[in-house]
Parts: sequence; structure tokens; C-alpha cells
Amino acid sequence: MEDSGDTGDTEVTRLLGRFGADLGAVVPPVALWAHGSLALGDFLPGRSDLDLIALVAGELTGVQEERLRAVHERLVTELPYGRSLHCTYLPLTGVADTGRAHPTWALGEWFERPVTPVARRELALGARVLSGPGPSGLLPAVSDTELTDFIRAELRGYWLRVTARPELWLQDIWVDVGMLTFARAAVTLRDGRLATKREALDELRAQGAPAEVVDDIAHRRYGTRGKGPAVTPADGPESGPANGPASGPESGAASGRWPAHRGELAREFVRQGIERVLGQRALG
Repeated sequence: MEDSGDTGDTEVTRLLGRFGADLGAVVPPVALWAHGSLALGDFLPGRSDLDLIALVAGELTGVQEERLRAVHERLVTELPYGRSLHCTYLPLTGVADTGRAHPTWALGEWFERPVTPVARRELALGARVLSGPGPSGLLPAVSDTELTDFIRAELRGYWLRVTARPELWLQDIWVDVGMLTFARAAVTLRDGRLATKREALDELRAQGAPAEVVDDIAHRRYGTRGKGPAVTPADGPESGPANGPASGPESGAASGRWPAHRGELAREFVRQGIERVLGQRALG
């Protein structure tokens, strides 16, 4: 069923409507779907990304790619939350290949990436259909084995290497994404289901993650140091204070120490966690 695009937030609804119209003027989509937090109920305007998949009839031409890039650049400069809108352009000929990369706009850049088994499972479970038909019957189902094999490969081939780069973990975005990605992966590998970011915070606490790091992430995402849902206005995680709080979540002293301390806590927790879950038998 097609969604009106109403998200409960006027600016997000306006952004989705503007994008749908501008997209249609370049390449009318077969369908436009939202996955991630918008589809799964954990979306926070100004904090969450808008993760979209545009199903298109054929491969984009070079001219179409340039025009779509310009569409996204205008959204970034002209509309609130425009930078948070990400979209991968999936041709009908590529729906069955989970490893094939497709034109994508995300984080202010145009590049190529695949529609992964995780994204496909999100679409199957709760796609928000912004236009056209839903994913059922168009996207092949992802088996539990495909899903967990992909997650284990990502942990081993990408995230384990990231834990060997301490300089990355000085930044909010790498702490947030690294910790939450690991926790969500752990839930899927253990329980065979996907987890929201809010559930990932609970998983981190249950696994004994450093409390000050978990509270720091919760504060950026939900505007609270504890588990409550209170939200205060903010930009996305990549546009928050580059170095976080001074020497700890509640301290204003020793400005250089907290980012490095937090980064080491997070990096070591994720490294040990990955090694632990990779040593367990995958589901399926």
C-alpha cells in the first residue's frame, strides 16, 4: 500500500514529497521504499537517516546520474534534514544480486554500494512504501543463512579491521556506528531477528559495555543520559560536537582526554565482542 509520506514531522514529510517529485522528473521510479529506522519505528527527525531505495526500470545513464546528484545537492542546501536523505537506485535487472553495487547518494557523496541482505530483510519486514508496489514479489527473500553469513563476513572483513584504527574512534560517528552495529549484529546472530538502535543500546548494556560510552551514545541519539526516550533537537551524529564532552559525559575539564578514553573503551569492547561472536556457530 502506498504511503502518503506523512512522518509526523512537517519538515521530513516536505523533504520526502520534494524528493519524490524531483526524482520523478529525472527517472520515474517503479517504486520508492524506505527501510531502516523510518520503516522499523525508531526514526527521530534530525537524528536518524532517511534510508530509501528507488527501484528503477533500467540502469541509470550518465546524464541521469548527474541530474540525480544535482537533485540531492539541492536538497542538502535548500531543506532541513536534506543531508540525512540517502537513496540507492536499484534497477529491476539487479534485484536478485545482493553483492552488486548500485548508484547511491549518502553522506553528501555519490558512489556505488549494494542493497545488502540486512537492507533487504528490513524491506521485507517493514518497508514504508512511498510510491509504487511494495517489495513483496519484486525482491527475492533473504534466508536466515544468507543474512547471518553476510553479517559475519562484515564483522570479520570490515569491522574487525576498523578496530585496529584507533584514530577513527576519536570521532562520535565511529563510536556510535561501531557500537550500535556490533550490538545489532550480535542480536541477529543470536536470535535471528533484526534490532533497532534503541534495542541495540539495551543489548550493549546487557553485554556489559562501558556505561559511560553507552550513555554518551544515548545522549546524542535520544537526548538523555539514561534509558528514557526524551528527545532534544539536534543535527545528525556526524554534525554533533567533533570531540564530544570534555573529559567524560558529565565533566568540563581536561578537554583532550575524554575522546581518546571513550574511543579506547569502545574500540576494545567492539573488538572483543566481534571475536566472541565470530567464535559462535551462526544461526541457520
